[in-house]
Amino acid sequence: MRTKTIKNYKTIILATCVLTLAALSGCATQSNKDPLEGLNRGVYKFNDVADKAIIKPVATAYKTITPSPIRTGFNNFFSNLGSITTVLNDLLQLKLAYAFTDAGRFVINSTFGIAGFIDVAGMDKIKNHKEDFGQTLGYWGVGNGAYLVLPLLGPSSVRDTTGLVFDTFTTDPITYPRNIGQIRLSNQLRAAQFLDKRTELLTASDLVDEASLDPYAFTRDAYLQKRASLVQDGLAPQESTKDDFEDVDTETAIDPVKADTPAQ
Repeated sequence: MRTKTIKNYKTIILATCVLTLAALSGCATQSNKDPLEGLNRGVYKFNDVADKAIIKPVATAYKTITPSPIRTGFNNFFSNLGSITTVLNDLLQLKLAYAFTDAGRFVINSTFGIAGFIDVAGMDKIKNHKEDFGQTLGYWGVGNGAYLVLPLLGPSSVRDTTGLVFDTFTTDPITYPRNIGQIRLSNQLRAAQFLDKRTELLTASDLVDEASLDPYAFTRDAYLQKRASLVQDGLAPQESTKDDFEDVDTETAIDPVKADTPAQ
């Protein structure tokens, strides 16, 4: 019991420290959203090499040998798990109607949808929202802070990294097995989730490489536009998506939601 209490305190302290960092970053200068570009490009290059050498081939093989219904089932399963994070952040943003709808989706898919492998709620045209703590911070006025490229995970920002840490420690069910000593199970689920996401983005990553002379800048701008749009529920003002970055050519740009590859 004492060990569990200490672990909980460590989690709270970690979350508090990261939240403080995000709040401070929101007050920083808005003239340069990529002050760590040199470091970010190094991490991006590492991710790109790892992706092309290992991750992408594995994802391609998985897509080739696994029947589409099975891949769809696993995608539905992980999406359903994410509903828990969405519901909490709906509540934190005072989106009570969304919280009710998303909670209903989770209950329906977890029961009638066999643990979420079948998107029964989607068949009934129940809308699926996606909310995370990074969006919640943005909703309450916290700025992006510096743009970050995370090893293997890809594009992020100080605010969104804060959100990722908070969500992982609080509402991500894949973390829960660790609390009862099932570390191997948690790692296996995380690896499967990562593979599922990478497989879903195979086409998008190819388009990023083909659409721009500088895939790093393209991915960065697309990611920041996507996050600004999500924070505003698809109604992001134009000025919030530019901020000293080159405009993305509207004739060659792809959907920024699809440009967020996990390994670049």
